[in-house]
Amino acid sequence: MIDRRILTHFDFLLLLIILPIISMSFFLINEANEAMSIKQAFYIAGGFALFWIIFLLPFRSMNKIIVVFYWLCIVLLLLVDFYGITKLGAQRWIVIPGIGVSLQPSEPIKIAIILMLANIIYYNPPPRSGYLWKDFFKISFYIILPFLLILKQPDLGTAIVILIMGFGVLFLVGVNYKIWLSILIVVLIASPLIYGSLHDYQRKRIHDFISESPSYHVRQSVITIGSGGLLGKSKENSTQTQFKFLPIATSDFIFAYYIERFGFFGGIILLGLYIGMILHILSFCFVNKKDYRLRVCASGTAILIFVYTSVNIAMTMGLAPVVGIPLPMFSYGGSSFITFIILLAILENLLAFRFNFEYNSNPFKNISKKGPLAQLVRALGS
Repeated sequence: MIDRRILTHFDFLLLLIILPIISMSFFLINEANEAMSIKQAFYIAGGFALFWIIFLLPFRSMNKIIVVFYWLCIVLLLLVDFYGITKLGAQRWIVIPGIGVSLQPSEPIKIAIILMLANIIYYNPPPRSGYLWKDFFKISFYIILPFLLILKQPDLGTAIVILIMGFGVLFLVGVNYKIWLSILIVVLIASPLIYGSLHDYQRKRIHDFISESPSYHVRQSVITIGSGGLLGKSKENSTQTQFKFLPIATSDFIFAYYIERFGFFGGIILLGLYIGMILHILSFCFVNKKDYRLRVCASGTAILIFVYTSVNIAMTMGLAPVVGIPLPMFSYGGSSFITFIILLAILENLLAFRFNFEYNSNPFKNISKKGPLAQLVRALGS
């Protein structure tokens, strides 16, 4: 028998928001490349099957498993340096022996960081004035360690995303404002050194971004967006995509392809879905202010979706440097899609099973075993 409180607390609105996003994504991928759409269909089917498996796991009582999962992801990031394979000039993948499937450890580490922070903050909640330096350094260690390992691959885009996600969670949960002011001053002073430590191709991306003449990819993306007009074009008239002028049309620059097909008004609808999803997930933080597991997972997921969405869309319009950040649950590919589906499943689990957190405490645990009130309770119980 299923406890009715599970269905009561399950958030069906979240599913109603993501289903149109996934459907429009599959429509565009199928239109551009049928072979790729078959693979995407497997990713989607596998993602939703995994969603229900993850949803049923007891995350509120998996403290030790979460710690093991975090350090396993750290080990995988270390193995990339020794046994990783190189794609597109970066060593970011490892091959799973026996099945030949490649894994990018920088994807599961995002889930591991969020779950690890949720555990730590749940058992050590911030005081009213926010965390001070000692607790801040202890928690920051679990963010900075994977950041440095991913930065070494090199994967600057993903490393910065992890940094923003981790410290964004701490900002929303509560850190003393003096710490943020100190960090801001240090970053401003050290910015020339940080820029000098970048790889040549990373500096070139920055140069392309601030130069008067953007790169070929960005120029074609901007032309594609402009050609969509208000209402978009039919498949046959989407010349930028059909004639392959738009590079990577189904992944990094899929937003430009979408605008060419559905125009300005279609773009407003898609942006509205993402904004609605982000705000809706952030609203979970107010369900129960004492439920730090839910608050951390909700804020971390919302920040991750916001960063991915804003950077990807800004990148296609020439408002941000070109980095390999996909549009969440919209760009072609399985790794990023599975990551976000798992995060949404964890959120649904913490929501649907939160009665274990809210209702299962003993309201009479602080009552003395002696005295008239204790006698009354025993009498009512009998």
